[in-house]
Amino acid sequence: MATITIALDAMGGDFGPSVVVPAAIKMLLKEPHLAIFLVGDEAAIKQQLVECKSATHARLQIIHTTEVVGMDELPSQALRGKKDSSMRVAINLVKENKAQACVSAGNTGALMATAKFVLKTLPGIDRPAIITALPTEHETKTVRVLDLGANVDSSADDLLQFAVMGSVLTEAVENIKQPRVALLNIGEEEIKGNDQVKQTAQLLTESKDINYIGYIEGDDVFKNAADVVVCDGFVGNVSLKVMEGIAKMIAHYIKTSFHENWYTKLIGLIATPVLKNIKKRIDPSRYNGASFLGLQGIVIKSHGGANILGYCSAIHEAIKEVEKNVPKQISDRVGALLETEKPNSTN
Repeated sequence: MATITIALDAMGGDFGPSVVVPAAIKMLLKEPHLAIFLVGDEAAIKQQLVECKSATHARLQIIHTTEVVGMDELPSQALRGKKDSSMRVAINLVKENKAQACVSAGNTGALMATAKFVLKTLPGIDRPAIITALPTEHETKTVRVLDLGANVDSSADDLLQFAVMGSVLTEAVENIKQPRVALLNIGEEEIKGNDQVKQTAQLLTESKDINYIGYIEGDDVFKNAADVVVCDGFVGNVSLKVMEGIAKMIAHYIKTSFHENWYTKLIGLIATPVLKNIKKRIDPSRYNGASFLGLQGIVIKSHGGANILGYCSAIHEAIKEVEKNVPKQISDRVGALLETEKPNSTN
């Protein structure tokens, strides 16, 4: 198998090198065809490598940078003022074909702005979108949802492109032929929804390139009713934050309930195997790694607070997308879609 080279923004996220470097070493040991660029402050990276007892590695190279994009920094400031940031240089490596993908846990807005500026969008794509996999009631099935915040105001044409990109990614990475694509709405009836949703539904219904199954409500997203769920970035980001908040609240209630008294502690002890199984199935670390679809290159966004396992999941997502050449597949499908939409020429 050919070598796959991934550029890691070693300074991004809440924990920087203390998570990125151990995750890199872990993935290098697991994937013999993987090579990694660790981009960031060389001294900090080397210190972590020493702590990992991996001061050197044949498939690892450090690229020193002098700047870091802060987690609360304005995207415009990061784009214009920090050209030697670990984030920017990691993306540049993809642009220069030295790396086939970039992974960063850094500032989402800055990462999207920089990636879009450096890599540009694919021909025919108006706007990139953020997509991630989420767990479902089916133990081995996930659902991919987009857009999760790249665009807060999207047209019906934009949502059609999101549907195509999400379908291509899911088919390629999950090996699902004709993934079921649903449109997130406030009801399943045709009369429900705003003009944007209704117009998008019409476009999806008319498209022969997408396996569109209709509307889906928020409470059905996790029921394995669809493989891809499409929405605009405002709705998607709010929905994702609500999901994360509910998960944290449930975890809090479970923890406090089992520690109320000696009896609940005993019940908790008995229920430990079940609770561990539930935790494993919905562990965010297993689903970490959101893709920036629509760019002329692969960029994966890791959650800023991801642990080592979570960051490994993001790297794994990058590897799968490189292996399947997802940008090329998206470009081909979107090109075919645009071709079918051209009006018939007359002589």
